[in-house]
Amino acid sequence: MTDDQLLRYSRHILLDEVGVEGQERFLQSHALVVGAGGLGSPVALYLGTAGVGTITIVDHDVVDVTNLQRQIAHNLERVGRPKAESVREAVAAINPDVLVRPLVLKADAQLLDELVPRADVVIDCCDNFVTRQAINRACVAHGRPLVSGAAIRMDGQVSVFDPRRADSPCYACVFPPDQDLEEALCATMGVFAPLVGIVGAMQASEALRLLAGVGTSLAGRLQMLDGRSMEWTEMRVRRDPGCAVCGTHRAA
Repeated sequence: MTDDQLLRYSRHILLDEVGVEGQERFLQSHALVVGAGGLGSPVALYLGTAGVGTITIVDHDVVDVTNLQRQIAHNLERVGRPKAESVREAVAAINPDVLVRPLVLKADAQLLDELVPRADVVIDCCDNFVTRQAINRACVAHGRPLVSGAAIRMDGQVSVFDPRRADSPCYACVFPPDQDLEEALCATMGVFAPLVGIVGAMQASEALRLLAGVGTSLAGRLQMLDGRSMEWTEMRVRRDPGCAVCGTHRAA
């Protein structure tokens, strides 16, 4: 690391759990963030400030004034511009040494099949069930850890699905693709602004700990937050041997 980097990341380096070795892992890592909205904003900002060397941001949407209530990476000047590019500017304003690659594209199966193998960790910050399933399938197929988060109204959840671990479920083990779910959207349901910050910060923490090999991840555990009482509930989740996604893949 350079002298400037030693100074910038000194508070990480002082941590026994991170140190110089862990910080160098951050600098050499590549994170894929799908979604540049309420969750993607704090995730990208924290990964950027932490010095994750390359961050790919995928989002096909543009900044709207209604986003500014909670999507902290954007501002009034960037209303109407692609969210992915707005996030790049926000990260660059704090840490210009980080390479942020904005992709103004929809995260479909073909694109994810190209991007996921290049990443060391994948963070799902999207807002729809179909895309979440596509991200999960790509992570299982390419053996990449997935940090998943969601927030709507006053409720949030976060977990890690790590196909590198034989005991870890995938997203589809917990939320089967054929499950009949009614899509909940912020535009119609609303969302408590700080909630996305809390969940996004936890996602960033999980991603950074995975990259540095620090502590124990949330793999096999689903954390759920009730924002009305600020109470966390943890549910243990197991891999489904008959899962249509990871069961078939691992059996092969």
